[in-house]
Amino acid sequence: MKKSVCCCVSLLLALAFARPAQADEAFSGFEQVKAKAAQLAKSPYQDWSRDLSKSMPKLTYDQYRDIRFNPRKAVWRYDHIPFQMHLFHPGWIQNDQVDVNVVSDGRSAAVRYDRELFDFGTNAVGKIDAEQMRFSGFRIHYPLNRPEYLDELVVFQGATYFRVLAKNLVYGLSARAVAVNCGGPGPEEFPRFREFWVCRPEPKEEFVRVYGLFDSPSLSGAGEFLIRPGAVTVMENRVAVYARTNVAHLGIAPLTSMYWYGKNSALRFSDFRPEVHDSDGLLMNNGTGEWLWRPLVNEGKFRLCSFGDSNPKGFGLLQRDRAFATYEDLEAHYQDRPAVWVTPKGAWGEGAVRLLELPAADEFGDNIVAFWEPKTPLSAGQSAEFAYELRWFGDDAALPPLGRTVTTRVADLPDYGRKAKTDKSVTRKFVLDFAWPTVAADAEGGKLNAVVSVQGATLSKPVEQYNPYGRTWRVFFSATVPAAGQPVELRAFVRRDNQPVTETWIYLWNP
Repeated sequence: MKKSVCCCVSLLLALAFARPAQADEAFSGFEQVKAKAAQLAKSPYQDWSRDLSKSMPKLTYDQYRDIRFNPRKAVWRYDHIPFQMHLFHPGWIQNDQVDVNVVSDGRSAAVRYDRELFDFGTNAVGKIDAEQMRFSGFRIHYPLNRPEYLDELVVFQGATYFRVLAKNLVYGLSARAVAVNCGGPGPEEFPRFREFWVCRPEPKEEFVRVYGLFDSPSLSGAGEFLIRPGAVTVMENRVAVYARTNVAHLGIAPLTSMYWYGKNSALRFSDFRPEVHDSDGLLMNNGTGEWLWRPLVNEGKFRLCSFGDSNPKGFGLLQRDRAFATYEDLEAHYQDRPAVWVTPKGAWGEGAVRLLELPAADEFGDNIVAFWEPKTPLSAGQSAEFAYELRWFGDDAALPPLGRTVTTRVADLPDYGRKAKTDKSVTRKFVLDFAWPTVAADAEGGKLNAVVSVQGATLSKPVEQYNPYGRTWRVFFSATVPAAGQPVELRAFVRRDNQPVTETWIYLWNP
C-alpha cells in the first residue's frame, strides 16, 4: 500500500507540471526526433529564443547561483528508482530556453514551468508568465559515491553542451553534440538544444536515456544519449545532422576543456599553484593502431592542429597527473577532473582529429577543443549520422596499453653571450619522462633507447637515463632553429629490443 501511495504522488507531480496541450503524446525515440530535425532543416532558420527582460533582472554569476531548484519537487523523487531530475532556471548567461519532456511507457509529457519549482534566494524577481517561460536545462542525480546520497551525474545546459561525472570525480571538461566551424575561418556557430525528451528508467535499469533536438542557422540535428553511471560512466551516443546550408567544418564528438598552464608552459602566470588545468593532453589511437600523445599548451596565441586519419580507433582529452601536489588547490580539485575517451562506432572514413588551443589569461573559460572532422564537407540538403561511445573516468591503464608520457618540461635556453650579433637562432630544451610497469628492470638491462625526430629544426643528440625518484625513463634533448617564426614538429618514443614500449610523444613548437 505504501508503494502505491508514493507512485500516485509521483504521478500527480508529473501531471501538475505538464502543459495540458502536450500532456500525453506518443513517443517512439530517436527516429521521431530525427524526423523533427529533418523537417526543421527544410525551412529557413528561425530563432526561438525568448526575451527574459520583462520577467528576470540582469543577474551576476553569484545572483544566478542563488536560484536553486527545490529538490522536493524533483522528477521521479517518489518513484523508487535511483535517478532524479532537477531543472535549471534561465538567467545570467544561461538564457537558452528549452522544452523538457518526460517519457514513460512510450508516452511523452511536457514539463510545465512553475516558479514554485525554484527558490530565488535574495533575488527580486517580478511576475513571471509561466506559459512563456521554459527551462535553461536540467541535471540528473544518481547515488554515484554512496547509496544514501544522490550526486549530480550529468548536466545538459547551454548550446549543446553537457558535462558528466564518474565516481569520486568533480566537474571538469564538457562535451557537445556537434561543433560548427570551430577554429574558423570566420566565426564559430553554436547550435542550441531546443527540446529534450528524458526517459524514465525502469526500476531495475541502471541507465538513463536522453534525446535532444538542436538547431542553428546552418543545420538541425538529433541526439541520443544513453548514460550508464559508475566508476567509469559510459555514454552511448548517436548524433544525426541535417544541413540547411553548406557546412564546411563539422565537428563530431567535440570535447571542450581548460588549460591555463603546466610543466611545459613557456608562458608563466603569477599564481601560487604549480599547475592549473582540467586536461593536460590529447591522446589518439589512429586507424593504423599508433598511439599518439600531444601535451596541451597555452602560449598566448591561437593554435589549430589537424591530425589526418582514416577510421580512427579513438581519441580523448585526459587529465593524467592525479597528484594533489601538482595543483595545490583545496577548492578546485583539479586532480579529480574527469578524462574523456571517444570510441567511434562503425567506419568514420577519412578526416582528422583537430585540436584548437586558444590563449587564456585565467582559468575561468574553456580554451581547448578537440573533435573529429570528416574530410568531406556537408552540403545543403545532405545529412550524416555518427555513433560513438564516451567514457568519463579518472584513469585507465589501457589508454594506452603501452608506456605513457608522464611529464613534458621545456626551457628556452639563453645564449649567455655565445652568439654572434647576427645569429638569430632560438633553442629550446625538452625534458620528457616516460613510465611503464617494467621500466626499472628494462633500464637495468640496458635494453632501452629513445627515438627522437624533428622537422624544421636541428636536433641535439638525446641524453637518456633512469630516474629512480619518479621511476621513469628520462629523455632530454634540444632543438634549434635559425630564426623564430617557423613551426617545429617533434616526435619521440622509447624502444625496448627495437620494439616500441611507449606511446609516441608529439609536439608543436612555435619559436
